[in-house]
Amino acid sequence: VQLQASGGGLVQAGGSLRLSCAASGSIFRVNYMGWYRQAPGKQRELVAAITSGGSTNYSDSVKGRFTISRDNAKNTVYLQMNSLKPEDTAVYYCNAGGTVVAGTGLRDFGSWGQGTQVTVSS
Repeated sequence: VQLQASGGGLVQAGGSLRLSCAASGSIFRVNYMGWYRQAPGKQRELVAAITSGGSTNYSDSVKGRFTISRDNAKNTVYLQMNSLKPEDTAVYYCNAGGTVVAGTGLRDFGSWGQGTQVTVSS
């Protein structure tokens, strides 16, 4: 499964950006989609995640500012980021897990996108 992320860029503090990530391949079902980020010198951390049923989970640092959503028909996840802060600057990665068609059966998959840079200036 390939994940194609887009929507990063440079924005001033207080501004907004919307990230998108589309999954493609022999997908049977995408159970989980999420966004992680990694700032220079820091470990990759979970930003937000969403299940196929719509249950969401957010990092405390982004609660109230970021909103994750998904279009199950398009196997696409979005991250609306508002009130951005300089500390949100990082490379953002999308992640997905589920099942794919493999021959006459199914197998689990887990994939990462290529990362998109988000830079927030003060």
